Amino acid sequence: MHFWSSTVGKKVVMAVSGLIMVGFVILHMAGNLQLIEGSAKLNTYSAFLHGPANELLWIVRVVLLLALVAHVVSAYQLTVLDRAARPVPYAKRDLQAATIGSRTMRIGGIVLALFIVLHILHFTTLTLQPAALTEGDVYGNVIASFQLWWVTAIYVVAMIFLGLHLYHGAWSSVRTLGFERGRLDPFKRPVAIALALVVWGGFTLVPVAVYFHLVP
Repeated sequence: MHFWSSTVGKKVVMAVSGLIMVGFVILHMAGNLQLIEGSAKLNTYSAFLHGPANELLWIVRVVLLLALVAHVVSAYQLTVLDRAARPVPYAKRDLQAATIGSRTMRIGGIVLALFIVLHILHFTTLTLQPAALTEGDVYGNVIASFQLWWVTAIYVVAMIFLGLHLYHGAWSSVRTLGFERGRLDPFKRPVAIALALVVWGGFTLVPVAVYFHLVP
C-alpha cells in the first residue's frame, strides 16, 4: 500500500499493466489476421481457443481484466494528482516537445475503454448485432459486420487511437521501468513507432479488407 500510494508506484503499475495489454494486443492481432487465409483457418483457430485452450483463455481473460482495472485506476489517480498539484493551468503552454500520442493519451484512453466494451458486446457475447451473427462462425460474423460502412468506420477510428496510445504508452512504460533513457529529440522513438504502425496496420487491415471485398 505504501508503494501504491506513491506517484512512482502508480506509474510503475500503469506501465506494467500497459505492457501486459500490449502483449495481448499483438497476439490478438496475429489471430485476427488469420482471416486473410479464409474461413476454415479463422474458425479452426477460434474453436481451438474455446476448446482445448479454453482454460488458458480464461486465465488470460482474468489477467487482462486485472491489468485493465489497474491501468485505468492508476491513470485516473495520476490525473487527479496532476491536477491537484496545479489547480491553476499555465497561462501559456509550449507543446514543441509533445507528440500527438502524448497529447491524446487521456481522450484516447476513454475512447479505447468504450471501444473494448463495444467490441466484447459485438463479437464475444453477440449482444450487439448490427448484422446477422451466428455463434461459432467467427469468419461469417466478421464478414457480415464489416460490410456495413459505419461498423468499419468505428473500428478504423478506434484503431487510430490505439496506434497513438501505443506510440506514447509503450515508450513511456519502458522508460518508467528504467529500460529506456531520455532522448534529446522526443520524436526519435523507432521501436515505439514501429510497434504502433504494425499494430494499427494489422488491426485496420481486417475491417478494410472485408469492406472492400479483398478477402476470400
